[in-house]
Amino acid sequence: MKKILFTFLSFVIALSTVHAQKGINNFSSYAAGGKMLMSVDSSAKNVFYANVFQNQPHTAFNFLPEVHNVSVAIYFRKKDNPRQYRYTILEDNKPLVVNKPIDLAKLKSVDRDEGEILRTMDFGTYPIKNKILTILTYDIQKPQDVYKTIFYGKPIPKAKIQFFSKLTGEEGNYSSSHITDLKEPTQVTFAKRDVDLTLIKDASDIDYVYSTSIKDKQTNKIIFESTIWNYGGYVDESRQLSPYIKFDKSIFKKSGDYEIIIQPQIRWHGCRDCDFKEKDIEKYITRHTLSITLEEESYTKKELLIYALAAALFIGFIFLIILYFNKKRTKKKLLENEQQKNTAKLQLNSIRSQLNPHFLFNALSGIQNLMNKNEIDNANQYLSKFARLTRNVLDSKELISLSQEKTLLDDYLQMEQLRFGFQYEINHSNDLDLDIVEIPSMLLQPFVENAVKHGIAKKATEGKVTITMVKQGNDLVLSVGDNGNGYDTQKKSDGLGLSLSNNRVALLNSIYRKNRFTLYLQSTASGTKITLTLTDWL
Repeated sequence: MKKILFTFLSFVIALSTVHAQKGINNFSSYAAGGKMLMSVDSSAKNVFYANVFQNQPHTAFNFLPEVHNVSVAIYFRKKDNPRQYRYTILEDNKPLVVNKPIDLAKLKSVDRDEGEILRTMDFGTYPIKNKILTILTYDIQKPQDVYKTIFYGKPIPKAKIQFFSKLTGEEGNYSSSHITDLKEPTQVTFAKRDVDLTLIKDASDIDYVYSTSIKDKQTNKIIFESTIWNYGGYVDESRQLSPYIKFDKSIFKKSGDYEIIIQPQIRWHGCRDCDFKEKDIEKYITRHTLSITLEEESYTKKELLIYALAAALFIGFIFLIILYFNKKRTKKKLLENEQQKNTAKLQLNSIRSQLNPHFLFNALSGIQNLMNKNEIDNANQYLSKFARLTRNVLDSKELISLSQEKTLLDDYLQMEQLRFGFQYEINHSNDLDLDIVEIPSMLLQPFVENAVKHGIAKKATEGKVTITMVKQGNDLVLSVGDNGNGYDTQKKSDGLGLSLSNNRVALLNSIYRKNRFTLYLQSTASGTKITLTLTDWL
């Protein structure tokens, strides 16, 4: 009794499995390429759908190794006109339906997940195990564009190399020799007159599925790839044209082993419920090793290596000698320049140390003058500004920002306004960033002091000093002008501040040789203007 019950249960389970394999899962559909949709067995795995190929623009290939039945439908979008479409169905290349129009009465509306409404028509359910179903569709308005969708239920045949053919010759006199003994590896020798090597593959209905590549086994790099097969010139025993592909001799850069790989262009890891492992994929891949010998390589390479090594040593020796003397000369020149620069800096510091007491003496004279006039309030204000100004003047910084220079000049001019009552303004161009651009400390102060003392001191409220800071290209142009009575620029000035400033400009030119400091003095009866240009300073 137990045996009968066990046998019955086994039969039920087997029957359920068969039914599950045959039952179509209509709740899950695949885009099969073109305008085709397909559904497959409920239990089917490894559905490699909608594979497309560069050399077959209107062909879609569905590889169904574990599918027993496939349900196929065509869909139309809103812009499509189903009346214009025709279809043909082939089973193992035998026609089932030929050039048939779409049955509009069978069109059904389907709401896709994206919210788009499609119209579909079922082509039916077909057994596909070990069979090939081909559906051809086209629009009668574009009869040249025939879309081919293939449902491949057979194992994809592993490509077989029939033989190799080597082309030899030059200037129109060519001959070929066949290599039919395909040992692993196959020995191929390229002489100077050899041109290329041709691989001839066995013919199949799906040659376009296969791609060919060659890998250098020494570097593990792919040196050749192609998805195109040529026809003509080679036939098999059944007089069918054999596909072939040519490899130019130049792709083999050196002697060694190269692996030819012929494999289906299937997206192995782009399917639903995939459980294909690398060993399963390998069953479909053809690998063959060529042992390439380049006759001229060893001799040419050795000769080139000897000459290249000798030339490299000679050039390297000459280069080292030139580099040694250049370094020696450059070092000497840099040392001289550094000594000159250090000397100039010492002289510059000396001048600055003279300018500071000169400025302080003049400022103290101004305070004394106000005290003598009994202008106590002005003297206090003068003394307050003088204190802040003194801190900036005695600062040992070589460079300060234009903003700091402007603040120093503001303090000085406001201080002197208390004594003489003149007007002043400091202007700058909008494209000049005062906080970033730096200049030598107290560069303009002696010129401003000269404008006040010798230019507008006697004019009182009618006197005016104008200071400008302007960007001209890469140059920084600074100017100090006054509306005083002017003076004869040909006469030598007795002023210590102006004399020291002239010397300072000369020393700055010796330090900043790439940035020339140019001082221009213009004086008329209506005023004096000093322009200082810092070349390529910005």
